[in-house]
Amino acid sequence: MNYLEMKHIKKHFDELEVLKDISLNVREGQVVAIIGPSGSGKSTLLRCATMLEKIDDGELSYLGERAAYSQNGEAVYEAPGKLKQLKSYYGLVFQNFNLFPHYSVMKNICDAPIRVQKREKKEVQEQAKVLLKKMGLEDKADAYPYQLSGGQQQRVSIARALCMNPKILFFDEPTSALDPQLTGEILKVIKDLAAEHMTMVIVTHEMNFARNVADHIVFMENGVIVKEGAPEELFTSDNQRIKEFLGKFQD
Repeated sequence: MNYLEMKHIKKHFDELEVLKDISLNVREGQVVAIIGPSGSGKSTLLRCATMLEKIDDGELSYLGERAAYSQNGEAVYEAPGKLKQLKSYYGLVFQNFNLFPHYSVMKNICDAPIRVQKREKKEVQEQAKVLLKKMGLEDKADAYPYQLSGGQQQRVSIARALCMNPKILFFDEPTSALDPQLTGEILKVIKDLAAEHMTMVIVTHEMNFARNVADHIVFMENGVIVKEGAPEELFTSDNQRIKEFLGKFQD
C-alpha cells in the first residue's frame, strides 16, 4: 500500500520554479532517501509533502486519501477537519531540532499528543518514557533543551515525532547541524527505526548511510527527479551527473 502519493507536483517561488512535475510514491515500510546537490528542491519537496508549503499544481494523497489537488490551475486543500486527520498520518524531524526552549524534554514530547490528539496525559507520558529509553535519554525527562547536546536534542525531536504515532516519518537533513560524532548517534537511531520497518523519507547528504539503510533512493537536480531506484542501481549508475555528484563524497 502506498502511504504517500505525489503526482505531478509543481512549486515555484515568484519566477523561480523549484519543483517541476514531481511524482513520487512511498510504500508502507519503505525507507526512501532523497539525495542531490544543494538547490535541487529536496527540502521543498518535503515541505510540500508535509503541507508546510502549498503546492502550485499536482495531487497529494496519504493512504489513498487525497489531501491536495489542482483545480483549474489552483491548488485546493481538503476541508480543515479532514486535513487535520491527514496531517496526523506523518511526523517531521527538522534540521535544527525546533524544540520549545521553555519546555522540559517530557513536555516537548507530550504536549502535542495531549493538546492536538486529545489523548490521556498518563498514556502519553508512559509512551514518552518508553521512547526516551529507546533514545538513550531516560535520565533527561526533566532537562531543558539548553542542557542537552545537539545529538540529544535531535533524539528528543525524533521521540516527539514518534509520540504522535505517525504512519510515515520525514527527516529533513537530520544531521546537518551536528558534528561527526553526534551524526553517528542520529544515524544509528534512524537505522534502528528502519529495522523496525518504520516508513521514512529522508533528505540526506550522508551517502553511505543512504546506500546502506534506504531501500529506494531518489536523485534530484534542478527541481526534477533525474533517477530513482534501488541503492545499488543509483550508486552504479552510468548517468554522468550522478557519477559526478557521488564522486564528491568518495574522494
